[in-house]
Amino acid sequence: MNAASPTQPQPASIKVHKTSGSTMEILWKDGHQSTYTFAYLRQACPCALCNEEREKSGRQPDEAPPAEAPAPGELPMFKPALRPDVVEQVGHYAIRFDWNDGHKHGIYSWRYLREWCPCQGCHDFRHSSDGLKYDIEHHPPKEK
Repeated sequence: MNAASPTQPQPASIKVHKTSGSTMEILWKDGHQSTYTFAYLRQACPCALCNEEREKSGRQPDEAPPAEAPAPGELPMFKPALRPDVVEQVGHYAIRFDWNDGHKHGIYSWRYLREWCPCQGCHDFRHSSDGLKYDIEHHPPKEK
C-alpha cells in the first residue's frame, strides 16, 4: 500500500475469474490495479486458523508455504488448482470465498486486500523503510 493510498480503500470494480481463470482483479477507486492469483489469496487467508499457522512458521501473507515433499518411495499426490467454489461480498467492506480445498473461514476486507496487494510496487513498498514505518504505525505489536 503506498503512502498516497486512502485509509479506507474501496474497489471501483472487482472481477473474479472463477470458472475461466485463476485470478481476481480489483480496480481501486484511486486508480491502482491489483491482480491476485487464487493460490495467493488462499495462502494469504486472513482467518484466525491461517494467521496462527503463518505465525508459527514465521511467514507473511505474501509468502508461499514451503512445498511438502512426498515421503521416500511415495508418489506426489495430485492436487487440483486452487479456485473458489463460492464467492460472496460481505457487506460493503469485504469478500469471502469457499475454496475447493474445503476452507471457507477467511473474510478478506478491502483494507487487507489492498495492504497485501501482490503487485511489484506494493511488494517493494512493504519491504522498504517507508513500508516498515507504515507497518509499525498501523500494526502495533501484540501484547504478550
